[in-house]
Amino acid sequence: MSRPSSLSVPFWIILIAITAAFVLAFSTPAGIGLTNDSAAYIGGARSILAGTGYSDVWLDSSLEALTHYPPLFSISLAGLGLFGLDPLRGARLLNILLFGANTALMGWLGWRMTKLQAAGIFLALLFGLNASILRVHAYALSEPLFLFFSLSAFIFFDFSVEQRTSASKPVSNGWMLLVGSLASLAFLTRYSGLALIATFFLAIIILNSTWRARLTKSAWFLAGCLPLSAAWFIRNRLVAGNATNRTFQFHPILWDNVKIGLYNVAGFLLPVQSWQPALFKSGALTWILPLLALALLSWLGFRAYQLLSHPSETLPPSLAFTTAVYVFGYLGAVLFSMSFFDASTKFQPRILAPLYVSGMILFAAALSRIIGIARSADGNLRIKSLTALAVGFAALSLGLSIWSFLPAVSDLRSAAGLGYGSWQWRDSMVMESLKKLPSDVAIYTNSTPAVYLVTGRASRIIPTVIDPVDNLPRGDYAQNLAAMRADLLSRRAVLALFDTSDIEDALGAENFAEFIAGLTVLEKAQGDILYGIP
Repeated sequence: MSRPSSLSVPFWIILIAITAAFVLAFSTPAGIGLTNDSAAYIGGARSILAGTGYSDVWLDSSLEALTHYPPLFSISLAGLGLFGLDPLRGARLLNILLFGANTALMGWLGWRMTKLQAAGIFLALLFGLNASILRVHAYALSEPLFLFFSLSAFIFFDFSVEQRTSASKPVSNGWMLLVGSLASLAFLTRYSGLALIATFFLAIIILNSTWRARLTKSAWFLAGCLPLSAAWFIRNRLVAGNATNRTFQFHPILWDNVKIGLYNVAGFLLPVQSWQPALFKSGALTWILPLLALALLSWLGFRAYQLLSHPSETLPPSLAFTTAVYVFGYLGAVLFSMSFFDASTKFQPRILAPLYVSGMILFAAALSRIIGIARSADGNLRIKSLTALAVGFAALSLGLSIWSFLPAVSDLRSAAGLGYGSWQWRDSMVMESLKKLPSDVAIYTNSTPAVYLVTGRASRIIPTVIDPVDNLPRGDYAQNLAAMRADLLSRRAVLALFDTSDIEDALGAENFAEFIAGLTVLEKAQGDILYGIP
């Protein structure tokens, strides 16, 4: 069977992609979901449109350039804003388009990887019908855009490998230049894109048979990758004096965080919600996942040895091989970042999404390999029965996906908004009071992102004894508390506390008493309290 070589995508894959986009639109009638990071991206986009650069406009302080969050998602929202669409609404439109585009890319990738159009359709369905992936696209976060650039880079990397092994085509380094550019764009969307860059660099070394080809391809790849990435780092150094606003310090990954990851992986592997607790509580994942990782690593090592010790003119399995390399590269990057840069990161579905997608690709590759072996068997019914087994696994996986996907669509649609975009926040009486405050009255709060996303006003974070980023004591707590108290008692500010059911436990009873001493309750409803001086 000939290998797909054109840029065309089969009709059925495009149809599945369009349907996926409509499903996400149907699932989010109240708007895109909003989280803490959403405020940074949306605020950054609004800041760009306002001409103040990529800055932290959601915080009521001296305007500082953003370096902690890569800029490309905000730049994309600002681009939509040029057509009159506010970034908050633009995020929903962008993610709807991205859900369709990512579904199409998965189908295209599956088709190219296996040479089977049916496999492309299967992979598109597996992606488009996954509840976890749907929920990731339902929030104003950078992961959908990151997946778009990542999947695009994988596909065009495959084009580059195909040209190397095709005698009928002249070798063009333009594909590798494009791959480097896409990897750089992925990095400028999420810093974990560094793992993608490292993956392609390693794959170039292994999948090319001569050092001349390796060096040439690497040079073209870096030519596409380095300019934009270097420009971002130079900008950060000039405007903020640091590269990414992260401090290098060891933070051990706690078991509680690992349990969050295992629970989310259980939900991905076994979409039937009533079965997930049994899989999670049994501890089966603690040995299933290491065994899968060991098997994948063993195959990867064996295939790398074959390619390096016996270079062949036959087409290497670039997509499956590179995806397997990426699994370990991405996981290593996440673990390293959690351990040394950002202890607040949790193993949430958005962080695990690239691993989910990689798992789908490798699953489709394994099934197609089984079918290929069965087809090549000359009359061996025992081996040919593997086809039925592979088709059965594919049907079962799609069935389980649909089982969880339909309730997820119903839940999203009936939620009347997600995160800070939900009705609980939009209809908050305290938020309504904040909207009516004079512009010269500052707002101190325990949720600056929520205040910005709901009211559009910048606010100040309340003083905390422990730094939430690195979990270390703050030496400036007393000073910050005194400054806040001075503003509150002089009527220059108000104190808005949300979800106060555990606020005393979070701050400590003594600290909480210091916060509100001498203040009056101006508004109290729905678990939220607004303090100030009448």
